[in-house]
Amino acid sequence: MKIFYCDALVIGGGLAGLRAGVATQKKGLSTIILSLVPVKRSHSAAAQGGMQASLANSKMSQGDNEDLHFSDTVKGSDWGCDQDVARMFVTTAPKAIRELASWGVPWTRITKGARDAVINAKKTTIVEDEEAHGLIHSRDFGGTKKWRTCYTADATGHTMLFGVANEALKHNADIRDRKEALSLIHENNRCYGAIVRDLITGELEAYVAKGTCIATGGYGRLFKQTTNAVICEGTGQALVLETGVASLGNMEAVQFHPTPIVPSGILLTEGCRGDGGILRDVDGHRFMPDYEPEKKELASRDVVSRRMIEHIRNGKGVPSPYGQHLWLDISILGRKHIEKNLRDVQEICEIFNGIDPADEGPKGWAPVLPMQHYSMGGIRTKATGESQNLKGLFSCGEAACWDMHGFNRLGGNSVSETVVAGMIVGNYLADFCLENDINIKTQNINKAMKAQEDYLDEILSFDGKEDIFKIKNQMKQLMDDKVGIFRDGKNLKEAVNELEILLKKTKNINVKSKEKAGNPELEEAYRVPKMLKLALCVAVGARDRTESRGAHFREDYPKRDDANWLNRTLTTWENPKQTLPTVTYEALDIMKMELPPAFRGYGAKGMIIEHPDSAKRQAQVDKITEKFQEDGKDRFQIQEALLDFFLPMNYKDKNERLGEK
Repeated sequence: MKIFYCDALVIGGGLAGLRAGVATQKKGLSTIILSLVPVKRSHSAAAQGGMQASLANSKMSQGDNEDLHFSDTVKGSDWGCDQDVARMFVTTAPKAIRELASWGVPWTRITKGARDAVINAKKTTIVEDEEAHGLIHSRDFGGTKKWRTCYTADATGHTMLFGVANEALKHNADIRDRKEALSLIHENNRCYGAIVRDLITGELEAYVAKGTCIATGGYGRLFKQTTNAVICEGTGQALVLETGVASLGNMEAVQFHPTPIVPSGILLTEGCRGDGGILRDVDGHRFMPDYEPEKKELASRDVVSRRMIEHIRNGKGVPSPYGQHLWLDISILGRKHIEKNLRDVQEICEIFNGIDPADEGPKGWAPVLPMQHYSMGGIRTKATGESQNLKGLFSCGEAACWDMHGFNRLGGNSVSETVVAGMIVGNYLADFCLENDINIKTQNINKAMKAQEDYLDEILSFDGKEDIFKIKNQMKQLMDDKVGIFRDGKNLKEAVNELEILLKKTKNINVKSKEKAGNPELEEAYRVPKMLKLALCVAVGARDRTESRGAHFREDYPKRDDANWLNRTLTTWENPKQTLPTVTYEALDIMKMELPPAFRGYGAKGMIIEHPDSAKRQAQVDKITEKFQEDGKDRFQIQEALLDFFLPMNYKDKNERLGEK
């Protein structure tokens, strides 16, 4: 049996995992990073639009700061996020982006003087200050008060991933790809690493560590229509769920992006709309101002997605062989802008749809339809990134419910979170590894490996009539049809029942080839039950949450219910034999919030069932703010009085900006 020992084990080779690995290596710890694919091909590379950080360099960003970024993030989450974590994030983000610049990420820079831009479908001229020349640029993204999303054309994730991967290699992190974790090694509520399958040889290996960090990304492939890569199947969340100890948080919080292209589902970045692109219907009419007159196409993603589907329901969709869709028009930005800042979008449109989006008129419009895009839910952690229940287990990035996004994520905050959480959680992981030792017997590691070997043998011995590929496809269709953008009690109840039946069917399959190496059907046979468990966590959480909050929209309960539902859904799978998750809830304490729940700014007012503590806490916030302002205190002192938070290293130091002392 192969057993590898290290100080820190990171499972997942995208931006978050690599950045956490850099943090542990910098503190002198031996670090192994495991990845399903070569790390520079991780799904992080697909992020196009940008990374939010309140630099306030450009003309349209002036006046931006951590307070505004914090407010946008909390409101974007529909008051579902952990405000301590949101503060940690917005304070660290400017440091993270400058660190990335020092690692070679070629951020698009400001050129002084006049430049053309499109704002609200109208061409305008913006004059950049001379003192901002050469500083990092930013573009407009949905749900933000200022232009805050820093970018490298529309290949931001790609350039960031190469920069962070190269830094991890520079610090001698031991990166091993084509490795898939099957289970976590744990005893006495303490995690010691993972049992891993080599995808080339089929062999099992044990990786034993003082601390383990899961950064495996989201679970978008539970759905049929998704922008996620094929590897985004919720591997990390399933590993944690199957411990029976650790919990997942807010699994029903699933975001749908407004503009994946039809039919491939490849994402056309929010930068298209941020730079001035507009949405049109079957008549060529720009419809978003009819629904959201203030934010229009740059309302929060959950809002735009719902408005698009609502407009299709109203008979304004465009018929096609792949179903109805709407149009994204970026031709108004001009060919020069598109070929400089949206060249990847142009290439996607040309290759997958045979159109050039720079062409004026309907021939250049791209067919788009909202599809699953991001997982706000994930492995529930403390603000340090450590599991609440399983000591020594950490998580960061999309795999985690840290919980920065609550029930909806702002565009650009996820790419930013990967490196920010990697910095913060990576340091806490390193500290844990420095303070703790491996305290598990080798015979117990061997038992854990034997259990997985026996499980694979059991799968190969099944002699049933079910086809694992058909079960997987049925799950995906079911999630699209009944756990999608618009949800209701009847469909959710049916989804739970049908998913439970599918989970039971996975014990009645027949894997035709009995080989353990190079056997795709075997891989599906052990992955699909994990995916079904996650799908059940999503569906049960959505069924039981009788309110609408962020991306979770119940047509039968359209109001946000702070009085009864201002909490976080926790799901566990305590017994391997159970066929439904155990659901509990974690209350959010309004009296500790810096920004108490209020109207989010979309749709009609009066769609909130208020919690009595909201007004009470707001009165406290107003009183403290007024008193501190009278005493001449600055915004940092006021903020600390309202919500004191902690950060490792020097990450809490004040960020420098033009025009700010």
